[in-house]
Amino acid sequence: MAAGLYILATPIGNARDISLRALEILRVCNVIAAEDTRVTSKLLAIHGISRPLIAYNDHNGRETRPKILARLERGEAVVLVSDAGTPLVSDPGYKLVREVIAAGVAVVVVPGPSAVLTALALSGLPSDRFLFAGFLPSKAGERQTALEEVKAVHATLIFFESAQRLSESLAAMADILGDRQAVVARELTKLHEEVRRGALRELAAHYQAAGAPKGEVTLLVAAPTAAAPDNARIDAALKSALVFMPVKAAADLIAGLTGASRKQIYARALELKDAS
Repeated sequence: MAAGLYILATPIGNARDISLRALEILRVCNVIAAEDTRVTSKLLAIHGISRPLIAYNDHNGRETRPKILARLERGEAVVLVSDAGTPLVSDPGYKLVREVIAAGVAVVVVPGPSAVLTALALSGLPSDRFLFAGFLPSKAGERQTALEEVKAVHATLIFFESAQRLSESLAAMADILGDRQAVVARELTKLHEEVRRGALRELAAHYQAAGAPKGEVTLLVAAPTAAAPDNARIDAALKSALVFMPVKAAADLIAGLTGASRKQIYARALELKDAS
């Protein structure tokens, strides 16, 4: 097996959601760097694999990275896995990848399950543009700041959230983002998978009454709805501009000031010009 760091995705729930390539690499690598060796040991046992394991996580990353780099420089094949899904998403793996790249060692990705993409596919929300924003801060003030930062983003927003804070976070989102459509995806690919859709306030009320759910939660929120143009204001501005400007120049000016469609503004300017 070629030397290098192998970023390998593992199942997010169903142990059978692992690729043939991933199983092959796990069987022949020199060592597996796991977020939690106990979790990874269970997965390996299910598939009849026995390989050396070392822990690599938020708590020991600073001390462990030099040891992993030393293994790589000796020509070993090291596999990096998280507890579930694709490494580097809300875990310290990117720091290791950055140092490995700087050392001139190969980095190989073995793609597979991702809670972010699984939830997006299930949600029914637009998937052409999305922003993964990770975990929201637990403190109310910091959470408000984080939500204000993404409020104007025209994309489906995706968060990981603690089940215990779910109702509180949904209510905060409704207050700051507006009562948008949202989806709570829980225990994805597992026996008790749940996908609940509704407006943010509706979902907040449900989990307030039902109590905190069990398991891992991925939360998706629709993009902001575009505000309808103020036609009366646009007409008034166009009439004033057409007194001393050509139609195209007036349309460009008003479109730039209002953010409305230049094509629609130009068509309206022509109507007003003909009617005058």
